[in-house]
Formats: sequence, structure tokens, C-alpha cells
Amino acid sequence: MRYAVLGAGGLGGLVGGALARAGHSVTLVVRDPAHPATLLVESAVLGNFEVAVAVTTVLKEPVDVLWATTKATQLEGALASAPAALVEGTVVPLLNGIDHVERLREVYRAVTPGTIRVESERVAPGLIRQPGPFIAVDLAGPLATEIAAELSAAGIQARVREDETSMLWQKLLVLAPMALTTTATQRSIGGVRDDPQWRERLLGVLEEAGEVARAEGAVLDVEASRAAILSMPDGMRSSMQKDRAAGRPLELDAIAGPILRGGREHDLPTPHTQVLCSLLAE
Repeated sequence: MRYAVLGAGGLGGLVGGALARAGHSVTLVVRDPAHPATLLVESAVLGNFEVAVAVTTVLKEPVDVLWATTKATQLEGALASAPAALVEGTVVPLLNGIDHVERLREVYRAVTPGTIRVESERVAPGLIRQPGPFIAVDLAGPLATEIAAELSAAGIQARVREDETSMLWQKLLVLAPMALTTTATQRSIGGVRDDPQWRERLLGVLEEAGEVARAEGAVLDVEASRAAILSMPDGMRSSMQKDRAAGRPLELDAIAGPILRGGREHDLPTPHTQVLCSLLAE
């Protein structure tokens, strides 16, 4: 299939590079017209490789799939760069959070929500570094089976899910505790787990997110999320933590907002999430 990637950061560059190496047409839609037309990927899972891609600041040719991989804080401003009329198949967002799916459905005819579990960052324009032991994508919706097959062939573990609500919340159950605590402490996940007070906050956010998710209709495996958090490599850091260290805007509303808003709507207490949001908003 023909792919375009809106946002060539750590996620978009990694996915786009893998698909381009597998022989697919890949166009990066970026802000900087001087962005390199070559991606250099250094990946613990995929290996190290260099691959050519097309680069544009505004999508001009039809594509089958548009990957939306911007930060949640950048999505609205980026949508004009990928006109809906040129996306002939579906949009696959790999953003953090929940609320972006509804916004994309207001713009594009088809949206296939996705989640990704990976530690990956753009070290420089065109240079992507993925140090962790896994890359795992879940998809739910139009063309999910076809896209998952092409991802798998490109070396990325991919599976199709039937329930997008459960899929999105299952990721948030892991992401929110990790992102909020590692960012507030500027420690790796191992440093958070080893501190009794912060471990309590870490698992407290997990429990709060699980209660809200169930109230929202998600079917979850909270124990699997707990196990995932407790078994993460000690040195793993969250993208929000890296954003904070670099002085970039935080995806605080995208990651914590669904928990806080859902808690208010369903009359569920979320004290750990609230405390961490207050610390990060200072």
C-alpha cells in the first residue's frame, strides 16, 4: 500500500522507515522542507538501516494510509498538511490518549485507531533511535488486517483488535502511570518502582485509570497492565519525561485528561492522578 506519515518523529520515522525498507511507498509530511530524504534507523528490534523516502510539507498525491504520529499537542495544527481528499483508505493514529480519535473522524472519512508500545526517539532530523526490546502495534477498524500484515512483514509485531475502546484504554493503563511518575520525578521507571512512595503513586494511577476505563465500557486486563509496568526495563523513560527535560510542551491533557474527566463524569475518585497533574502543571 501507499503510505504517508504525518509527523516524522520517533514513532513516525520508525514505522515509516520499516515500511519503506520493506518496499512500500512512504511519504513523510513534515514542517521542515529541508528534512532529509533518507531515514537512518538504529533499532534494537529491526537492526540498523538507511532507507530513502519522499518528503513534503503538504501531501499532494493520493495515499492508501495516513499514519498520524504527531504529538497530541501538535495534531490540530498539522491536519491541514494532509488533506482528507487524498487519503483514499484510512487514517491510523498512533497518538497518546483517547480523544484524538473523535477529532480525526470529524476530518477524515475513515479512521483506524492504533496503539504502539515502543521506546523510540528522533535524535536528529532523519535519525531515529529505538533502544528497547519491543515494537508492538495494535489496530482496530478499516484495513486493520491488511495494514497489520504489512507491518508484520516489515518486522513490527502487529495484531488486530475488535474493540477500539478497550484497546485505547489498555494502553493508557500502562502509559499514564509511567508517563506521569517518570516525568514528575525525572527518573527512569526503575527509579520510580524502587521508591516506595512513588511506587504507590505509580500503581495508584493504574487503579484509577482502570476504574474509569471500566466505567467507559472498556474490557480490561488490569493485572496484565500491572505486570507490564513492573517488568519494564529499569532504564526505560517516557516520551513525556523526555519532552519535559527538553522544555517541550507536555501531552498532559491527552494522557491524564481522560482519567480526570472520566472520574468526574462517573463520580470516581482520582487522587493520585490529580496530585501528579498538579505537580506537572507547576
